[in-house]
Amino acid sequence: MNLRSKIMRLVLRAGLTLGLVCLVWLAWTVTRGIALAADPTGLEGTTEAAVNYVWILVCAFLVMFMQPGFAMLEAGFCRAKNAANLMTKNLMDFAIGALTFFCIGFAIMMGSSWHGLWGTTGWFMLGDYYDVDAYLLMFWMLVFCATAATIVSGAVAERLKLKAYFIYSIVVSALIYPIFGHWVWGGGWLSQLPFGLSALDFAGSGVVHAVGGFVGLAGAMVLGPRFGRYNRNGKPQAIPGHSITLAALGVFILWFGWFGFNAGSTYDPHHLIISVIAVNTALAAPAGALAALLLARWRTGKWDTGMALNGVIAGLVGITAPCAWVEGWAAIVIGLIAGALMYASVKFLESKGVDDPVGAVSAHGTCGLWGLLSVGLFADGTYGVYSIEPPFVIGLFYGGGGEQLLAQLITAVVCFVWAFGMGYLTFKLMDKAFGIRVPPEEELQGLDIPEHGTPAYPDFITGRS
Repeated sequence: MNLRSKIMRLVLRAGLTLGLVCLVWLAWTVTRGIALAADPTGLEGTTEAAVNYVWILVCAFLVMFMQPGFAMLEAGFCRAKNAANLMTKNLMDFAIGALTFFCIGFAIMMGSSWHGLWGTTGWFMLGDYYDVDAYLLMFWMLVFCATAATIVSGAVAERLKLKAYFIYSIVVSALIYPIFGHWVWGGGWLSQLPFGLSALDFAGSGVVHAVGGFVGLAGAMVLGPRFGRYNRNGKPQAIPGHSITLAALGVFILWFGWFGFNAGSTYDPHHLIISVIAVNTALAAPAGALAALLLARWRTGKWDTGMALNGVIAGLVGITAPCAWVEGWAAIVIGLIAGALMYASVKFLESKGVDDPVGAVSAHGTCGLWGLLSVGLFADGTYGVYSIEPPFVIGLFYGGGGEQLLAQLITAVVCFVWAFGMGYLTFKLMDKAFGIRVPPEEELQGLDIPEHGTPAYPDFITGRS
């Protein structure tokens, strides 16, 4: 081991030790003199509250079930020699994300706002936050946080060191997702724009999906493409995944979970607009699949199953922000445009040397921004700002003027700058500190054996390509 490596290792250990000391100090500080507060047992609740709780928890369970969907999708689109590695990463980003968000992320996202920038209360869910209402909200935001973190894993698949994955999962769960979430959903500055309108994102096209997508873009750019992705002339070459069957299973699981993702965001089952949200979710996904499939057929002469699967994800991401504010016909249009944008984005990034093995940047990042903008275009004025009460949300095509569209455009720009900027900074700093890409020989062999000591399919030869 050379001197530089020894120094970097000492610096990393010192940083981790300092971080642990700061965490212990923070825990001691926030727990001094705190008494139990509010209603930690739920005894003060009502029958109506119980119905709301069951609705939100069931929807949250559906969102958590999206985790195996992401795992199967990523594994299917990647090679068999990395399947165990991908399972580990998808498991650990939820494990790390859950602990980090509970301790730190929720306070930053939903705590009392400091000048509209971040929250300052609710650390470790203590004091007034040891309450059934606060725990319910924390769990709901937690499963969303896990989704944002796991999106990144697809964009950096097959070449990222596991310890780098752990660190970025912490950063996303503690800072990147919570701070932008605070700006939009936690009473932050984007929810209080100066011209009287707020940034709107009903279920997270921007807060969850675009954030995850553009952090993934930053990671893919810092890492560089996989070996064999481009030939000597710089022309992209396909690296087929090992199981289109697993990828399809993952997409169907995600589609099913998405009904909880979108409809649950009413946060109240008495908002019967949940039926409209469910139908819009059911319509946008096939529209996205059809658009992507037909574009692939037109461009290549083949009915590309992988593109169709990602088209489903594109349509779902596109409808997530406007799902409560648009009619069914608009959901179809939003899905069709999302599928086309995803296809164009994949080809554009591919031409620029960005290697995204599963299309996460295009399906979640590009289509997440489209979802934000579509609110300002298609909102029909029948539902309020996350409420059945006025003021109702009206887009440009329904006579609402351009104000809401402007608010959405500002949100989209801020989302990209924040997520990509912070993601790039995170991956670049890690790369300078210890190098985030696995050694060439490990990448060629596949990460399952070097990093985990076992292949995903021990009875089959997976190759070294």
